[in-house]
Amino acid sequence: MEKSVEVGSVVFSRAGRDKGIFFLVVEVVDDVYVRLADGDVRRLEKPKLKKIKHLKNTGDVLTNIAEKLKQGAKVYDAEIFSALRRYNS
Repeated sequence: MEKSVEVGSVVFSRAGRDKGIFFLVVEVVDDVYVRLADGDVRRLEKPKLKKIKHLKNTGDVLTNIAEKLKQGAKVYDAEIFSALRRYNS
């Protein structure tokens, strides 16, 4: 059983134009959809809406960014981009 997706989870896109790219979950919309950002092409101002079934959860959670998102604190795209750099290499 795959781990559930939560805010701050690092996920891998398995389908669509963005196939093969790692993203950070910035919002869980419902049981089917999440909003994603990568800090580069997909920024926090306009996160991508994507179905969970098209994602593979890596099991990693970026807790420092997740806490900021949950508290409503300012999160910069550079933080997300920097945190995902090790996955996209």
